[in-house]
Amino acid sequence: MKKFIICLIISVLIAVPANEELITDIEQSLMAPCCWSGTVDDHGHSQLEGEIRTMVEAGQRRQEVLDHFVQTYGERILAIPVAQGFNIMAWIAPVIIAIAALTVLVLYLRTPKKIDEKSASYESGTSIPFNDQIEKELKEMD
Repeated sequence: MKKFIICLIISVLIAVPANEELITDIEQSLMAPCCWSGTVDDHGHSQLEGEIRTMVEAGQRRQEVLDHFVQTYGERILAIPVAQGFNIMAWIAPVIIAIAALTVLVLYLRTPKKIDEKSASYESGTSIPFNDQIEKELKEMD
């Protein structure tokens, strides 16, 4: 009988941290329906926390709890969208945008810069437009 009680106490002590980890995981996986700006874990939404705790202590698994809240609030309650249907764009779009941005950057950096002929001739000092007229006016000023 003592062995049974000791085993029961040990199993309860082991199960409690596992339940707390599961509860925290579920709270981080669900959006707070009060304002939809963060997870239940972030906002400390007591009603949902109580429901989650009750469901986990009743023996429900993670997916069962998530399915319950999806049926109640819709897929919007999930913090991470399910990669199905149109939601797959939430996973693919950032990758496509990053690839496109890198491609544009590489093409921009590899394109040779064209030198304007007029500005090149000004820098070298060989042919300045109206050079003769400028020289003539400078001599008249002296």
